[in-house]
Amino acid sequence: MTQTTVTSSTTTTSTTLSGLRSLYLIRVAFSLIWVALVVTTSASLVSTDKPTVIAAVLLVIYPLWDVIATLLERRMAGTGPTDRVGTTNMALGLAATAGMIIAVFSAIGSALLVFGIWALLSGAIQLVVAIRRRRTVGAQWPMVISGGLSVLAGASFAAMSASATSSLSTVAGYSAFGALWFLVSVIALSIRSRREKR
Repeated sequence: MTQTTVTSSTTTTSTTLSGLRSLYLIRVAFSLIWVALVVTTSASLVSTDKPTVIAAVLLVIYPLWDVIATLLERRMAGTGPTDRVGTTNMALGLAATAGMIIAVFSAIGSALLVFGIWALLSGAIQLVVAIRRRRTVGAQWPMVISGGLSVLAGASFAAMSASATSSLSTVAGYSAFGALWFLVSVIALSIRSRREKR
């Protein structure tokens, strides 16, 4: 009985590690594509400008993608409706998407404010998830750092939103750093997975 439980637990952890690595790689790819599109189409837009159609679509897609990624992560972990933190994160992402749809009809500064509030709150949620997951999955230090940086970046975006010099390039930088930390997390999870197999 004990051996079966241990084996089952090891298998579950291994599946979770593999699933997280795959999801994080998808998030890296999405972020890099998103950054490339922002840089090539709308990085020159500043706070007082009205977003172009492409910039508006990119700004709306970003928090919506986070909702989809959270849903995929929840299904992979098999937590479903019992995952209150995941549910909160998805609700926050949907609220940010709705807020962004309204903000993009105004100025870039309004969109930066919405983005900043969302980044701050979602970063706090990421911190909570990473700290909880550290006990069961391990190798969560990159996500702890990423969550903390997201909180700081979100507060910075919200503060900069009224400045005439802020632009969408700051948001692209945020996403690029996010991709970097997801990639570091993939490496950390891979190392952890190899250790588990030994």
